[in-house]
Order: sequence, then structure tokens, then C-alpha cells
Amino acid sequence: MKIGIDAIDYYVPPIALKIKDLAEARNIPPAKLEKGLGLKTMALIDTDEDVASMAANALLNLIINNKIDPTTIGRIYLGTESALDASKPTATYAVGTVENVLKSKYGIRCFKNCDVVDLTFACIGAIDAMENCMDWVRAFPDRKAIVIASDVAKYELKSSGEYTQGAGAVAILIANNPAILELNQTIGVGMEHVGDFFKPRKTITNKDLKNTSIQEITKSSKEKIELYVEEPVFDGYYSNTCYQNRISEALEHFNKQKETDFLNDWDHLIFHLPYAFQGRRMMLDIWLDWINEKDLMENLEKEIGKLVDIKDIKVWKKAASKSSFYQNFVRQKIEAGEKASMQIGNMYTASVFMSFLSFLTVAKVNQKELVNNVVGFLSYGSGSKSKILEGKVVDTWREKINHLNIFESLDNRSFIDFKTYEKLHNNSLDKVIIKKNSMVLKEISNQENMQGFRYYS
Repeated sequence: MKIGIDAIDYYVPPIALKIKDLAEARNIPPAKLEKGLGLKTMALIDTDEDVASMAANALLNLIINNKIDPTTIGRIYLGTESALDASKPTATYAVGTVENVLKSKYGIRCFKNCDVVDLTFACIGAIDAMENCMDWVRAFPDRKAIVIASDVAKYELKSSGEYTQGAGAVAILIANNPAILELNQTIGVGMEHVGDFFKPRKTITNKDLKNTSIQEITKSSKEKIELYVEEPVFDGYYSNTCYQNRISEALEHFNKQKETDFLNDWDHLIFHLPYAFQGRRMMLDIWLDWINEKDLMENLEKEIGKLVDIKDIKVWKKAASKSSFYQNFVRQKIEAGEKASMQIGNMYTASVFMSFLSFLTVAKVNQKELVNNVVGFLSYGSGSKSKILEGKVVDTWREKINHLNIFESLDNRSFIDFKTYEKLHNNSLDKVIIKKNSMVLKEISNQENMQGFRYYS
């Protein structure tokens, strides 16, 4: 039985900031971010957008562009770490909004028999959702499921994560006999409880407040309240180490189940990308192990010398990363998946799926044939967990993405200035930056018993 990705679509906000403008405002050499990390622009949500509106737009695009009958969909699982509520799934907002758009054609509540839920494990939540849906379809091949990955990556101003921000959503259809990618059942897992990145509830007391009180804010008698902010607590260097360690563990676990020559068996590598060049940077040590296992280290040493001669391992590894041997590996197997990330930034759960879409789109533009190419997926979520998956590209992949012109749409976004960006980040803008043709957040209710409920149109 062949289960996998039958269709794919996306939504990226129509406003963005150029990384060069951010770098200059923060006194960072632009080349450090543009050439060092591969960053060009970052996607930003407008005042009338959130994770649910992006998910709704990606879902609607998938349904319309692929002529999917929504009544045939039995599951819509959303992976996100930007949930809008601690109880009500963000997916319900997205699905309800799309139902309203589709009711004239498919009737009221076309998803009334559809199972809907959120899955959360940092940036790997949508991969978890996809694995779950694949098993569900495999049990009964006539079933169809949709996985949505939607997130807003937001960091504190002037923090080391600020330049990696981004936003967007990707939706995929999981079905039997897929038209884009067949995914096999082998999944490698690496997991460890760590604190590399998290978004805790924080407490505030009356003593912390000036000129007001908790009672005035909440209209309750509480002495202490919990607050949630979107900006995470994180250790970037430690998180990179966790990413690499979990990937290594998951690759080993995958190989125990399905013996694989990763260097030669995998034609392409698709990564979760906190920034565009994260994958190529993280993979260096793993690649060195791979070529050593294949007795290819001599090829590298001919170009950069032996480690015993140079003695400084950091200097030697830097030379290895710049070698033509490694750069050829990057160009052949990694680079295509980085292109969209360079223009969007971190999408958290959606990042690995956008990397896959980027890879497909670059191949389409370059008229490269991918049929039967084997793709390895290297996903990661802080906290921490990695999953390794493997898929084979199907002969109808090109026609299934032919309508997607992602790079043209990214070029046509509105680029805002730095002052507007800071106001947007601080939630100090009262009006939308641009009017949209997409579904947007219309209102957050203040009515009794409905405080905080969101309405979209």
C-alpha cells in the first residue's frame, strides 16, 4: 500500500521586511545575515492576521486548487506552536472559517463529520500530525486527511533570534496512491527532555504593576495571574546542539529499522529550517561521518589537508564546510530546499513542508525530473525531538504543483520600513497595513461569556 502526499498548497503573509533593513538598524553587517545565514527577507503577519487565518487560507487554497470535495475529508490535523487558546483547538477556527466560504457550494458545515485537532511539539508538531494521519489512512485506504502546519515565529526585539522571524502555513492532503510523494512506514525517532526553547506561562503580581492592579485588569480578586507571551525563552547555541544530536539519534534509529546508505540512497535532504542555512551547517559533522564510513575521507583531505596536520579541529571543519567536496553535496542535495526559507524566515511547524515545496518548485523551474528520486526528511522540534522520514517522488508530481508560483508571490509582497516593523511587532498599530483578498481576522469579542472568541471572514 502506498500512502503519502497527494497535494500541497500554502499561504504566506503579503507583507515582509528586508533583512538588510533589519541588519542596518541593529548595526549588524548585512552580509553576516544574508551570506552567512542565507537570510534575505522575513514574512510578517499584519494586524488582521494570525495563525488561524493563515491556516484557513492554506486549507482553502489546497481545496480550491486541487478540486477537493471537503465532505470526503475525514481528518484535519493542525500542527502549531502558536495556538490561540489553551482549550479550543486553533484548527476549529480555521476549519469553521473555510466552511463559511464553501457553504454556497457544499452546504452548511461541510466538515461536520471531520475529526479536527491541534498537535503541539514545537516545530515538529505537523510532522507528528502527518504520521498520525498516514497511519489512519493506511488502516482504511479510502480515507483522506489534511495536515496543516501554521505558525508565527516571533522573538523579542534586539534578541539573537530576531532576524530569524517568519510566518506562514502549508497544507497537505494525505491519501492512498499519492500523486506527489510516497512515504514509507519507517520513521526514526530521537527524543530527550531539554530546555533549549520553550514558551512558558509567566506570573505577575500586584507588586509588579504600576498605577494599576490585577483586580482592575481582570475584575477578579486574584493576587497573582499567569501571562503568556509569544516570544520564547531560548538558548540558540544549545538548541543547535540539540537539533544535531536528535537528528543523529533519529538517523541511527531509522537505520536500525531500514538499513540505509544515506549518502548514496537519498537524492535530496529536506530540513526543518530555523534559518535558511541551518541544514547545511548542522549536517557537516554527520556528512563527515558518512564519508568516513564510505572511505571517502581521502577525497576531502586532498583538498583541505589532514586533521592531524592542521591540529585545530575548528579550523579544519571550517575548511571542510567550504570545500568543493562538501559544497557539491549541498548544491546537489540541500540547496533547492533553502530557497523559499531565504525569503520567508522561520515558519516553525511549516518550515519542513515549505522546504519540500521549495525543492519541488526549484526542480519545476529548472525542468529537472524527480520521478523515483528518494527524499529524506530531517525534522526537529525543540524540547526536544527529531523524526526521520523517507519518501519517493511520484511521476505526477509536476502537474500537482504546476499552479503554485511561490517565488513570484514572494517577490510581489509589500515590503515595509523598519519603523513600521517595530510598531507592528509591539502591537502598536491600529490599522491594517494592506487590504487583502484572503480570509482575515475581523473581530475579537468582548461580549459577556464570549470574551476572546475570534471571528474571521
